[in-house]
Amino acid sequence: MTSKFLLNCQAAEYLRLRDRMLEEWPELDDETLVDTLEGITDLHEMIAEVIRSALADQAMAAGLKLRLEDMKSRLARLEERGRKKRQLALDALVEADIKKLMQPDITVSVRTGTQALVVTSEEEIPEDFWIPQPPKLDRNGVLAALKSGKMIDGAALNNPAPTISVRTK
Repeated sequence: MTSKFLLNCQAAEYLRLRDRMLEEWPELDDETLVDTLEGITDLHEMIAEVIRSALADQAMAAGLKLRLEDMKSRLARLEERGRKKRQLALDALVEADIKKLMQPDITVSVRTGTQALVVTSEEEIPEDFWIPQPPKLDRNGVLAALKSGKMIDGAALNNPAPTISVRTK
């Protein structure tokens, strides 16, 4: 069975017992009710285990993010190093006027490259060569304006959903 199913079952049992206790003892204070329900159900422990698991997942994700950033940096260094080595080999081949280098595992040929675009002044390029971009909603700007009390047609703030706050020692 899934954690979600078990947690939902425990929550339903918790609510059933709470309602039954309040029917039997309507004068029961909140603290006694909560303490009693905590003692006779596993809901509190199950929620705590789900939170502990979420914290472990978040820690793992944070570690992976750092590792991924390190690996991306390493990838960029390796790509740059490879580019520089190829350029070094090309420079040596051109300088020595070698058009083709044949080795048992590789064949290297010097070829004429293709022409590439060099933009010397964007301001002088005719309008025909510019691609219009569709407008994009500035969601952060709209949110900030709404939060400051400004009324904006077509946008509103929603009712906030409950969130969970977890502190660890």
